Amino acid sequence: MSYEAVIGLEIHVQLNCPTKLFCNCANAATEQANSHICPICIWLPGAVPQLSESALKQAALTCLALNCEIQEESAFDQKVYYYPDLPKGFQLSQHHKPLSRNGWLDITGEDGKSKRLRIHHVHMEEDVAKLVHETEGQKRISLVDFNRAGAPLVEIVTEPDMRCPHEAMAFLRAPRTQIRYAGTAECSMESGTMRCDANISLRPAGSEEFFTKIEVKNMNSIKAVGGAIAFEIERQSKLLDNGQPVTMHTRLWDPEKNITTYMRDKFAGPCIPDPSVPRICLDKAQIDALAEKLPEMPSQKKTRFADQFKLTEEEAAQMSAERDLADYFEALVNAGITPRPAAQWMAGRFLPALKEQHQEIASTPLTPDRAAELLSMLEKEVINAKQARKILSLMFTSEKSAPAIANEKGFKQLTDPAALTAILEQVMADQPDAVTNLRSGKKQAASFLIGQAMQQSRGKANPKLLADLLEDLMRGN
Repeated sequence: MSYEAVIGLEIHVQLNCPTKLFCNCANAATEQANSHICPICIWLPGAVPQLSESALKQAALTCLALNCEIQEESAFDQKVYYYPDLPKGFQLSQHHKPLSRNGWLDITGEDGKSKRLRIHHVHMEEDVAKLVHETEGQKRISLVDFNRAGAPLVEIVTEPDMRCPHEAMAFLRAPRTQIRYAGTAECSMESGTMRCDANISLRPAGSEEFFTKIEVKNMNSIKAVGGAIAFEIERQSKLLDNGQPVTMHTRLWDPEKNITTYMRDKFAGPCIPDPSVPRICLDKAQIDALAEKLPEMPSQKKTRFADQFKLTEEEAAQMSAERDLADYFEALVNAGITPRPAAQWMAGRFLPALKEQHQEIASTPLTPDRAAELLSMLEKEVINAKQARKILSLMFTSEKSAPAIANEKGFKQLTDPAALTAILEQVMADQPDAVTNLRSGKKQAASFLIGQAMQQSRGKANPKLLADLLEDLMRGN
């Protein structure tokens, strides 16, 4: 039988607020366990939570960045369950009245077409503590670090609109980009500031019914989410083909074996309205004021880049894909670099080199001002493309300017027509067959001769000028 996958995601994002959600403890990572704690975030009896205004604003901006409708009234509930990282027995979350509803994001499907995926709601909640498993002698022990307890989270709950791993992976990238643009969270799955659970079920192709879903946890990368979903689709298909039922439970992704394994039965505890945290009431004027604080978002920036800088649609999309990337590109343009060559250089040279150096665009020592010096030398043909690549690789680990490195290494483009003509004449004398081929119309022979001339000049010749001079010499002969 042919099956269709039905996939929904639950994405937890840790907001980059200075303090935790209900107390003034620092919302920051630290290696010293239980150093950012107080009676509220370790949930001592009698401690009264106080909602952070900063966290509320950051959460609302996040919702707006995801095209959600902020609700005029929202409230916190006690999500009741017990686990060692939640010793008070409940988590403050928003089950009945979430902060926002009815969002959406567009992705590009496997067929290359745009597809809109819906967001059911986004709610606020506190994070739980972290369990640390160690060995004491021969005894396994578990310790609890409360530094993370009470950290401000939003949970993005999608509609079950995804039908394949590609769509789930594409959707995960979409809110990450939007939220990073809004500046409300880091959204790094690797560092744990974004976490994702996937709900997967299968149904006969063409059916509109919803069947038993399986929740998968422990996925710390977008690739892992895709792998876990692909495995579950195959696993559930085999069960159904063999007449075995799919029972509701939670599974873990094993990244080493590339399989999911049983974790626990699915249990949904009651959600009781919390009496200690006041209701959140936002009127239209407050919501409109928050919306005005959103920066220019990716789709808007893409349109502007295409119109203002005459980039192609693909170039504009690539330059606006991440906020740091877009800021870097605009800084180059503002420094006087021609927009399209700047975009092409960033895509073809800078980003691959950045990845090779294991650096991030926001923290690389190769600032836009320094890069603009290099590109200016290239545009003015002071250096050629090969020399520019060598200087680029050195600038990642040196504080010297591009002109200083060029002078130190002797990187200066040879542009003297007489000297270049002499080099070409020698190459043509040494390669008579290539000259004959060029006369007979074989254009690749020109590339060969120019390449030989570049070797003779030790890479210093201006290749464009070489091409013009070669054409002159052929006409003269």
